Amino acid sequence: MQHTPEEFIEIIGARAHNLKNIDVSIPREKLVVITGLSGSGKSSLAFDTIYAEGQRRYIETFSAYARQFLGGLERPDVDKIDGLSPVIAIEQKTTSKSPRSTVGTITEIYDFLRLLYARGADAFSYNTGEKMISYSDDQIKSLILEEFNGKRISILAPAVRSRKGHYRELFEQIAKQGFLKVRVNGQIRDLEFGMKVDRYKTHDIEIVIDRMAIDTEEDTDKRLSESIKTAMYHGEDVMMVIEQESQEVRFYSRNLMCPSSGISYPNPEPNNFSFNSPKGACPCCNGLGTVNEINLQKIIPNPKTSIKNGGFAPLGEYKSSWIFKQLEIIAQKYDFKITDAIEDIPKEAMEMILYGGNEKFSVVSKVMGITKDYKIDFEGISNFIKNQYDNSDSASIKRWSKEFMDENNCPDCEGTRLRKESLYFKLNGKNIGELVQMDIAELSQWFADLDQHLSEKQKVIAVEVVKEITARLQFLLDVGLNYLSLNRSSKSLSGGEAQRIRLATQIGSQLVGVLYILDEPSIGLHQRDNERLIKSLESLRDIGNSVIVVEHDKDMIERADYVIDIGPKAGRFGGQIISKGTPKELLKENTITAQYLNGKMKIEVPKTRREGNGKSIKLSGATGNNLKNVSIESPLGK
Repeated sequence: MQHTPEEFIEIIGARAHNLKNIDVSIPREKLVVITGLSGSGKSSLAFDTIYAEGQRRYIETFSAYARQFLGGLERPDVDKIDGLSPVIAIEQKTTSKSPRSTVGTITEIYDFLRLLYARGADAFSYNTGEKMISYSDDQIKSLILEEFNGKRISILAPAVRSRKGHYRELFEQIAKQGFLKVRVNGQIRDLEFGMKVDRYKTHDIEIVIDRMAIDTEEDTDKRLSESIKTAMYHGEDVMMVIEQESQEVRFYSRNLMCPSSGISYPNPEPNNFSFNSPKGACPCCNGLGTVNEINLQKIIPNPKTSIKNGGFAPLGEYKSSWIFKQLEIIAQKYDFKITDAIEDIPKEAMEMILYGGNEKFSVVSKVMGITKDYKIDFEGISNFIKNQYDNSDSASIKRWSKEFMDENNCPDCEGTRLRKESLYFKLNGKNIGELVQMDIAELSQWFADLDQHLSEKQKVIAVEVVKEITARLQFLLDVGLNYLSLNRSSKSLSGGEAQRIRLATQIGSQLVGVLYILDEPSIGLHQRDNERLIKSLESLRDIGNSVIVVEHDKDMIERADYVIDIGPKAGRFGGQIISKGTPKELLKENTITAQYLNGKMKIEVPKTRREGNGKSIKLSGATGNNLKNVSIESPLGK
């Protein structure tokens, strides 16, 4: 029977791997399951034939110039395929292994969160907790005229904030620009030639731009406007006003600024909330959320062992090398022997061995009547390992260094990956770092309640962004991923989870006329959530796509529009289509799949259980991902 390409995907003479020159017609815009024994040829048909040909045809649409960089794809071993749509394969474990890739970045939900916080969040001071404010130059002028009317004020531009240095060059530069006075650590001083401050103390330095009396005269208005512009220029969009009588200090800024302490934030952009951008990434961990720190227990696994017998694991047993010669000199200075147990070595000596030092000392030999000079120039074992990990270009040296380190949450950002300033932008009392730590179900509920906590202005800004976020969260809920959080690293996902995330992303893209091929998406999924996964696949089909699923799951087979059973066995004994049709038609066939579906074959529950060998594997205090300090004992031989 001849089918039109509009209705079916026609495959003629497929011979990839163990396929036996098979011909098959797969209905378009249907949910089709390819099933059969493991190794029977399911993936050979779905991925190595249909998907491979779809990819090859796609690349052939590129220009010859573009194809030379991509390289040609080999034609699959098949005579002919007709009716093929653009193909997207959703395989297991295709997500990025990069530590910078998370559930939020894969699904693009985090991109929308960044946009929402950049445009709609309220900023708060990390010093005082007060809400940050920003003004235009005209607003600043109006506030000064209103608050300081009839008073004398000084207008200043901050130049240095809580930094060390003598600042001689800065004072010279300020003088060259025509200014006469500066305020140093709260005291207004005249600029003098050669002026400098104590380089080892922290200083606050402001340029005195103008001193004037505030009144309602037109000349005052004009002079104040010019002084504000000058102060903003030299103070990088921040200025100070001091009332001369009470010495009350007020800060004003074009950017977001704390009204009490004067600290300011740059105007927020989406990059300020990205841990993959220098503008948003925590400077301590570079946006990874974790830092590698030396674990002394790994360097000294057994304190009862001596240096000579390999007590320091990175060094091993005694060798005639420079580093052991340095250790012998340290032993001579602190009066111990390298044959002593490490736990008996003096504390000062251990500090030098681990963290290094640079000293000279002399030893008088009473026997020979001479004085020997020694020099210690030692980096320290701990410092050496850390420096090798941070600075070496060699992957093998980095792996070696990492053996003596632990991966801990970054002490600065506490695992949120972001700068301190970025975490003080809040919506409904939550910063972006707190949102990505919620599980998907909790986050979806938070967004459902968000509208009632926003101002009218924020509602206008947020409406479209929140709509996109809630839609994508719903897609993740639909595929049974309500327990994941957006900050979950993609490399920690199981194959089934990664595949369902990609499926949710594809549902969100709302593409039509596409052929989707999935590889056992139900793997690792509890039966409770199977129904949601199947409905997601059906929704892909219902908007006009063709869906092919390689699957063993009974529920998936029974809900399919069409089933192709490949067998009869695995390897060279498989590769044939032994049945095809609707699930009802499949039940009438005499195949292994059909017999398990109709109940003729089943896996019997054993009457007796194996006794085991009496041994067991113990796991104590597991805290990875969402585990809550779990301890289990699993018997062996059962």
